[in-house]
Amino acid sequence: MNAEAPIPFPQTQRVPDEVSFDRRELGLILRLYGRMVAAGEWRDYAIAAMRDLAVFAVFRRTAETPLYRIEKRPKLRNRQGLYAVVGMDGRVLRRGHDLDQVLKVLERRMIGPV
Repeated sequence: MNAEAPIPFPQTQRVPDEVSFDRRELGLILRLYGRMVAAGEWRDYAIAAMRDLAVFAVFRRTAETPLYRIEKRPKLRNRQGLYAVVGMDGRVLRRGHDLDQVLKVLERRMIGPV
């Protein structure tokens, strides 16, 4: 009798329904947000989770357009970088693979030009 080893089911990667920030990422973003609120620079925020990107938008006033958008785009992970900070005018201020380094562009704006 020939006993064969069972064949496992193929591993498939689950495609998430939407992209979102994880706990560590939100911790970094909210730490910066808290400092900016304390400094009187920012007043409100909004979070959006979509199919291809997650956005944390910061506002000076609620009814305005966002001052900055912190974006997470998994499709750019192997290219320019997973994270980006986008200004009010739509320009990418900084892009990279490390969220902490990308957020430093906003910290520099808080203390002014160096």
